[in-house]
Amino acid sequence: MTPLLLFAGLGLVSTVQADSHGKASLDSVVPEGPIEPSSGAPLGWKAKPTKDDAIYAFSMIDRLEYGDSEEGQTYLWDAQGWIGGDYNKFWWETEGEGPVGDGAISASQFDATYAHKIWPYFHLQGGIRYDTNPNPDRGFLMVALQGLAPYWFATDMEAYVSEDGDVSASAEFEYNLLLTQRLVLMPRVSVKASAQDEPDYDLGSGITSTEMGLRLRYEIRREFAPYIGVRWNQKYGETKDIAEEMGKPTSSTAFVVGLRAWY
Repeated sequence: MTPLLLFAGLGLVSTVQADSHGKASLDSVVPEGPIEPSSGAPLGWKAKPTKDDAIYAFSMIDRLEYGDSEEGQTYLWDAQGWIGGDYNKFWWETEGEGPVGDGAISASQFDATYAHKIWPYFHLQGGIRYDTNPNPDRGFLMVALQGLAPYWFATDMEAYVSEDGDVSASAEFEYNLLLTQRLVLMPRVSVKASAQDEPDYDLGSGITSTEMGLRLRYEIRREFAPYIGVRWNQKYGETKDIAEEMGKPTSSTAFVVGLRAWY
């Protein structure tokens, strides 16, 4: 053992010892004297330890909007949030839509998941989903991967197994393009697919539908931003055929006005 470093602090002088490979002796590194119970640092240190295990919460309305198309006027909501620490969170999400006027909800969905951080910008989630309207309500087990992909694409990919054993999946991608410090253009793409026919829910196997949107928002504050835009929905394959047989539209384009807010 040979002396490696001499340091002084708070009136204490200590010699740090290291072997020929540069590995320090623990006894020579840890200062003598009283310590702070919460951190193990010397009691006399003025700097307090950084607490990285605090509990935080976040909630966001991603889309709260009114849409006007040839098929009529509709409303839509899409909100999510979480509570937890840096690595583990309880995550919730809800979305739904319906026609304006009669107060009915055409479809709604609620997710409750446990999320664990697996990469700096991604969480792996597992939990349950419950759908109401239309047709019979049903529950799902789900896994998801949510986060920020390279080039700053917000990504949400989910896979489900229903209580009837039906397997389905969805993926959503968003991008925020800053035109100015307050004016933001946000393209959005959503894809849904089913592994088998689901006649009770008017769904065929394969890719069932896509939704593409383009929204321009003005951030009055970062947390509060009204927007205008357009969204386009399209059904595919057997799902499209089922809709045509029932006399329902297979595509629609709507001009939208909405609000994005977070807390």
